Amino acid sequence: MTSRSLVIDSIQMTIVDISEAELDQLHALSIGVGWPHRAEDWQFLRCVGKGVVAVDDIGRVLGSAMWFPHGDKFATVGMVITSPRLQANGTGQWLMRHAFGRLEGYNLGLNATRAARRLYLSLGFKAEKVVFQCQGEAREPEIAVALPGANLRAVRSDEIAAVGKLDREAYGANRSPVLSELLDHSRNVGLFRNGELEAFALCRPFGRGHVIGPVVACDDEDAIAVTRPFVAEHAGRFLRLDTRQKDGRFAEFLSRCGMPVFDTVTTMSLGQRWVAEDPGPARRPRIYALASQALG
Repeated sequence: MTSRSLVIDSIQMTIVDISEAELDQLHALSIGVGWPHRAEDWQFLRCVGKGVVAVDDIGRVLGSAMWFPHGDKFATVGMVITSPRLQANGTGQWLMRHAFGRLEGYNLGLNATRAARRLYLSLGFKAEKVVFQCQGEAREPEIAVALPGANLRAVRSDEIAAVGKLDREAYGANRSPVLSELLDHSRNVGLFRNGELEAFALCRPFGRGHVIGPVVACDDEDAIAVTRPFVAEHAGRFLRLDTRQKDGRFAEFLSRCGMPVFDTVTTMSLGQRWVAEDPGPARRPRIYALASQALG
Protein backbone atom coordinates (compact mmCIF):
# COMPACT_ATOMS: atom_id res chain seq x y z
CA MET A 1 0.00 0.00 0.00
CA THR A 2 1.35 3.45 -0.94
CA SER A 3 2.08 5.70 2.03
CA ARG A 4 -0.19 8.71 2.44
CA SER A 5 2.76 10.89 3.45
CA LEU A 6 6.10 11.69 1.83
CA VAL A 7 9.04 13.87 2.87
CA ILE A 8 11.17 15.55 0.18
CA ASP A 9 13.70 18.33 0.82
CA SER A 10 12.36 18.73 4.37
CA ILE A 11 8.83 19.21 2.98
CA GLN A 12 6.32 16.78 4.43
CA MET A 13 3.40 16.12 2.11
CA THR A 14 0.13 14.33 2.73
CA ILE A 15 -2.39 12.95 0.24
CA VAL A 16 -5.93 14.35 0.42
CA ASP A 17 -8.90 14.09 -1.91
CA ILE A 18 -8.92 16.71 -4.66
CA SER A 19 -12.42 17.80 -3.63
CA GLU A 20 -10.87 19.28 -0.47
CA ALA A 21 -8.44 21.53 -2.37
CA GLU A 22 -9.18 25.20 -2.95
CA LEU A 23 -9.75 26.05 -6.61
CA ASP A 24 -7.34 28.98 -6.47
CA GLN A 25 -4.56 26.64 -5.28
CA LEU A 26 -5.24 24.16 -8.08
CA HIS A 27 -5.21 27.04 -10.54
CA ALA A 28 -1.90 28.29 -9.13
CA LEU A 29 -0.44 24.78 -9.45
CA SER A 30 -1.19 24.57 -13.18
CA ILE A 31 -0.04 28.16 -13.78
CA GLY A 32 3.26 27.22 -12.14
CA VAL A 33 3.98 24.68 -14.88
CA GLY A 34 2.67 26.84 -17.73
CA TRP A 35 -0.64 25.04 -18.28
CA PRO A 36 -3.55 27.21 -19.50
CA HIS A 37 -6.33 25.83 -17.30
CA ARG A 38 -8.65 28.35 -15.66
CA ALA A 39 -10.20 27.75 -12.24
CA GLU A 40 -13.43 26.93 -14.13
CA ASP A 41 -11.62 24.24 -16.12
CA TRP A 42 -10.41 22.65 -12.92
CA GLN A 43 -13.92 22.70 -11.50
CA PHE A 44 -15.31 20.99 -14.59
CA LEU A 45 -12.69 18.23 -14.33
CA ARG A 46 -13.46 17.75 -10.64
CA CYS A 47 -17.12 17.39 -11.61
CA VAL A 48 -16.47 14.57 -14.10
CA GLY A 49 -13.50 12.86 -12.45
CA LYS A 50 -11.74 11.92 -9.25
CA GLY A 51 -8.31 12.76 -7.90
CA VAL A 52 -5.86 13.42 -5.12
CA VAL A 53 -3.55 16.28 -4.22
CA ALA A 54 -0.36 16.48 -2.20
CA VAL A 55 -0.45 19.19 0.46
CA ASP A 56 2.27 20.36 2.82
CA ASP A 57 1.89 20.95 6.55
CA ILE A 58 0.43 24.42 6.04
CA GLY A 59 -2.06 23.29 3.43
CA ARG A 60 -0.33 24.36 0.21
CA VAL A 61 -1.11 22.19 -2.83
CA LEU A 62 2.18 20.89 -4.27
CA GLY A 63 0.94 18.20 -6.64
CA SER A 64 -2.12 16.61 -8.19
CA ALA A 65 -3.30 13.53 -10.08
CA MET A 66 -6.74 12.85 -11.54
CA TRP A 67 -8.49 9.93 -13.20
CA PHE A 68 -11.66 9.67 -15.23
CA PRO A 69 -13.42 6.28 -15.40
CA HIS A 70 -15.26 5.60 -18.66
CA GLY A 71 -17.31 2.53 -17.89
CA ASP A 72 -15.90 -0.09 -15.53
CA LYS A 73 -12.88 -1.25 -17.54
CA PHE A 74 -11.18 1.88 -18.87
CA ALA A 75 -10.06 5.18 -17.38
CA THR A 76 -7.94 8.10 -18.48
CA VAL A 77 -5.37 9.71 -16.20
CA GLY A 78 -4.62 13.41 -16.33
CA MET A 79 -3.76 16.61 -14.49
CA VAL A 80 -0.67 14.95 -13.02
CA ILE A 81 1.25 18.01 -11.86
CA THR A 82 3.99 18.61 -9.33
CA SER A 83 5.42 21.97 -8.37
CA PRO A 84 8.68 22.64 -10.27
CA ARG A 85 10.97 22.16 -7.27
CA LEU A 86 9.60 18.64 -6.69
CA GLN A 87 9.44 17.34 -10.26
CA ALA A 88 12.66 15.32 -10.12
CA ASN A 89 12.16 13.91 -6.62
CA GLY A 90 9.61 11.14 -7.00
CA THR A 91 6.48 13.12 -6.21
CA GLY A 92 4.86 12.33 -9.56
CA GLN A 93 5.43 8.61 -9.13
CA TRP A 94 4.04 8.78 -5.58
CA LEU A 95 0.89 10.50 -6.85
CA MET A 96 0.52 7.97 -9.67
CA ARG A 97 0.82 5.07 -7.23
CA HIS A 98 -2.14 6.51 -5.33
CA ALA A 99 -4.09 6.72 -8.57
CA PHE A 100 -3.22 3.09 -9.36
CA GLY A 101 -4.60 2.12 -5.95
CA ARG A 102 -8.02 3.45 -6.99
CA LEU A 103 -7.90 1.97 -10.51
CA GLU A 104 -7.25 -1.72 -9.97
CA GLY A 105 -8.65 -3.73 -12.87
CA TYR A 106 -8.81 -0.77 -15.26
CA ASN A 107 -7.00 -0.39 -18.55
CA LEU A 108 -5.50 3.10 -18.52
CA GLY A 109 -4.79 5.79 -21.08
CA LEU A 110 -3.15 9.19 -20.83
CA ASN A 111 -1.54 11.92 -22.89
CA ALA A 112 2.00 12.60 -21.72
CA THR A 113 3.95 15.83 -22.01
CA ARG A 114 7.61 15.53 -22.92
CA ALA A 115 8.55 16.25 -19.31
CA ALA A 116 6.35 13.43 -17.97
CA ARG A 117 6.97 10.76 -20.59
CA ARG A 118 9.90 9.19 -18.74
CA LEU A 119 7.77 8.88 -15.59
CA TYR A 120 5.01 7.03 -17.42
CA LEU A 121 7.45 4.74 -19.21
CA SER A 122 8.90 3.80 -15.81
CA LEU A 123 5.39 2.86 -14.67
CA GLY A 124 4.86 0.52 -17.63
CA PHE A 125 2.90 2.73 -20.02
CA LYS A 126 3.51 2.23 -23.74
CA ALA A 127 3.52 4.99 -26.35
CA GLU A 128 0.85 4.73 -29.05
CA LYS A 129 0.23 7.97 -30.95
CA VAL A 130 1.26 11.62 -31.12
CA VAL A 131 -1.34 14.28 -30.32
CA PHE A 132 -0.91 17.60 -32.10
CA GLN A 133 -1.99 20.63 -30.07
CA CYS A 134 -3.19 23.06 -32.76
CA GLN A 135 -3.97 26.60 -31.69
CA GLY A 136 -3.80 30.26 -32.55
CA GLU A 137 -5.90 33.19 -33.67
CA ALA A 138 -8.55 31.59 -35.82
CA ARG A 139 -9.00 32.77 -39.41
CA GLU A 140 -12.25 32.77 -41.36
CA PRO A 141 -12.39 29.42 -43.21
CA GLU A 142 -12.96 29.16 -46.93
CA ILE A 143 -16.51 28.73 -48.17
CA ALA A 144 -17.80 25.28 -47.41
CA VAL A 145 -18.15 22.71 -50.16
CA ALA A 146 -21.61 21.15 -50.09
CA LEU A 147 -21.68 17.54 -48.93
CA PRO A 148 -24.30 15.48 -50.76
CA GLY A 149 -27.20 14.54 -48.52
CA ALA A 150 -25.69 16.15 -45.43
CA ASN A 151 -27.60 18.38 -43.03
CA LEU A 152 -25.74 20.43 -40.40
CA ARG A 153 -27.58 21.51 -37.27
CA ALA A 154 -27.43 21.41 -33.50
CA VAL A 155 -28.10 18.07 -31.85
CA ARG A 156 -31.44 18.06 -30.03
CA SER A 157 -31.85 16.85 -26.46
CA ASP A 158 -33.71 13.75 -27.67
CA GLU A 159 -30.71 12.84 -29.87
CA ILE A 160 -28.08 12.67 -27.10
CA ALA A 161 -28.17 8.87 -27.17
CA ALA A 162 -27.04 8.99 -30.81
CA VAL A 163 -24.10 11.19 -29.78
CA GLY A 164 -23.13 8.64 -27.13
CA LYS A 165 -23.39 5.73 -29.56
CA LEU A 166 -21.24 7.43 -32.21
CA ASP A 167 -18.68 8.49 -29.61
CA ARG A 168 -18.53 5.00 -28.10
CA GLU A 169 -17.77 3.47 -31.51
CA ALA A 170 -14.93 5.95 -32.06
CA TYR A 171 -13.55 6.17 -28.53
CA GLY A 172 -13.75 2.48 -27.65
CA ALA A 173 -15.37 3.02 -24.23
CA ASN A 174 -18.59 4.39 -22.85
CA ARG A 175 -18.04 7.95 -21.62
CA SER A 176 -21.69 9.01 -21.70
CA PRO A 177 -21.60 10.72 -18.27
CA VAL A 178 -18.64 12.87 -19.37
CA LEU A 179 -20.31 13.59 -22.71
CA SER A 180 -23.45 14.70 -20.93
CA GLU A 181 -21.46 17.24 -18.90
CA LEU A 182 -19.54 18.35 -21.98
CA LEU A 183 -22.79 18.93 -23.85
CA ASP A 184 -24.09 21.03 -20.95
CA HIS A 185 -20.97 23.22 -21.11
CA SER A 186 -20.61 23.37 -24.92
CA ARG A 187 -22.24 24.37 -28.14
CA ASN A 188 -22.56 21.55 -30.65
CA VAL A 189 -22.96 20.86 -34.36
CA GLY A 190 -24.12 17.54 -35.77
CA LEU A 191 -24.00 16.23 -39.32
CA PHE A 192 -27.00 14.14 -40.32
CA ARG A 193 -27.69 12.00 -43.38
CA ASN A 194 -31.13 10.49 -43.86
CA GLY A 195 -31.90 11.49 -40.30
CA GLU A 196 -28.93 9.60 -38.84
CA LEU A 197 -26.13 11.33 -36.91
CA GLU A 198 -22.80 10.67 -38.67
CA ALA A 199 -20.52 13.32 -37.14
CA PHE A 200 -20.49 15.91 -34.38
CA ALA A 201 -18.30 18.59 -32.82
CA LEU A 202 -18.45 20.41 -29.49
CA CYS A 203 -16.92 23.79 -28.58
CA ARG A 204 -16.60 25.33 -25.13
CA PRO A 205 -14.63 28.00 -23.23
CA PHE A 206 -11.23 26.73 -22.10
CA GLY A 207 -7.87 28.22 -21.19
CA ARG A 208 -7.00 31.29 -23.27
CA GLY A 209 -10.18 31.19 -25.34
CA HIS A 210 -12.21 28.27 -26.68
CA VAL A 211 -11.44 24.64 -27.51
CA ILE A 212 -13.12 22.48 -30.14
CA GLY A 213 -13.54 18.89 -29.05
CA PRO A 214 -14.47 16.19 -29.10
CA VAL A 215 -14.93 15.90 -32.86
CA VAL A 216 -16.14 12.51 -34.10
CA ALA A 217 -16.53 11.75 -37.81
CA CYS A 218 -15.99 9.00 -40.36
CA ASP A 219 -13.79 10.99 -42.72
CA ASP A 220 -11.91 14.26 -43.08
CA GLU A 221 -14.66 16.03 -45.02
CA ASP A 222 -17.30 15.35 -42.38
CA ALA A 223 -14.85 16.35 -39.62
CA ILE A 224 -14.14 19.64 -41.41
CA ALA A 225 -17.87 20.23 -41.93
CA VAL A 226 -18.71 20.07 -38.20
CA THR A 227 -15.57 21.96 -37.15
CA ARG A 228 -15.88 24.83 -39.67
CA PRO A 229 -18.84 26.61 -37.98
CA PHE A 230 -16.90 27.03 -34.75
CA VAL A 231 -13.78 28.26 -36.56
CA ALA A 232 -15.90 30.85 -38.36
CA GLU A 233 -17.62 31.86 -35.13
CA HIS A 234 -14.30 32.48 -33.36
CA ALA A 235 -12.39 34.07 -36.25
CA GLY A 236 -10.01 36.67 -34.84
CA ARG A 237 -9.97 35.00 -31.41
CA PHE A 238 -7.89 32.30 -29.75
CA LEU A 239 -8.99 28.78 -30.62
CA ARG A 240 -7.51 25.36 -29.87
CA LEU A 241 -8.04 21.81 -31.10
CA ASP A 242 -6.07 18.67 -30.13
CA THR A 243 -5.89 15.98 -32.81
CA ARG A 244 -4.02 12.83 -33.74
CA GLN A 245 -4.34 13.69 -37.43
CA LYS A 246 -0.77 14.37 -38.52
CA ASP A 247 -1.60 15.13 -42.14
CA GLY A 248 -4.48 14.96 -44.59
CA ARG A 249 -7.29 17.37 -45.36
CA PHE A 250 -8.38 17.90 -41.76
CA ALA A 251 -4.86 18.81 -40.58
CA GLU A 252 -4.41 21.10 -43.58
CA PHE A 253 -7.74 22.78 -42.83
CA LEU A 254 -6.63 23.60 -39.27
CA SER A 255 -3.37 25.11 -40.49
CA ARG A 256 -5.11 27.26 -43.09
CA CYS A 257 -7.52 28.49 -40.43
CA GLY A 258 -4.77 29.88 -38.19
CA MET A 259 -4.31 26.86 -35.91
CA PRO A 260 -0.87 25.42 -36.65
CA VAL A 261 0.76 22.82 -34.41
CA PHE A 262 1.92 24.53 -31.21
CA ASP A 263 3.06 21.50 -29.21
CA THR A 264 2.73 17.73 -29.03
CA VAL A 265 2.00 15.14 -26.37
CA THR A 266 2.14 11.34 -26.57
CA THR A 267 -0.87 9.08 -26.12
CA MET A 268 0.15 6.16 -23.91
CA SER A 269 -1.62 3.12 -22.47
CA LEU A 270 -1.27 0.59 -19.69
CA GLY A 271 -3.05 -2.71 -20.26
CA GLN A 272 -5.00 -2.99 -23.49
CA ARG A 273 -4.23 -0.68 -26.40
CA TRP A 274 -6.29 2.52 -26.22
CA VAL A 275 -6.30 4.08 -29.71
CA ALA A 276 -7.76 1.96 -32.47
CA GLU A 277 -5.61 1.23 -35.48
CA ASP A 278 -6.23 3.34 -38.58
CA PRO A 279 -9.31 1.86 -40.28
CA GLY A 280 -7.87 2.65 -43.72
CA PRO A 281 -10.58 2.99 -46.36
CA ALA A 282 -13.26 1.52 -44.08
CA ARG A 283 -15.92 4.06 -43.14
CA ARG A 284 -16.22 4.02 -39.38
CA PRO A 285 -16.26 6.75 -36.70
CA ARG A 286 -12.95 8.00 -35.34
CA ILE A 287 -11.83 10.68 -32.90
CA TYR A 288 -10.73 13.72 -34.90
CA ALA A 289 -10.35 15.99 -31.87
CA LEU A 290 -9.89 15.16 -28.21
CA ALA A 291 -12.28 16.48 -25.58
CA SER A 292 -9.12 17.45 -23.69
CA GLN A 293 -5.73 15.91 -23.03
CA ALA A 294 -7.01 14.64 -19.67
CA LEU A 295 -10.21 13.10 -21.06
CA GLY A 296 -8.97 11.92 -24.45
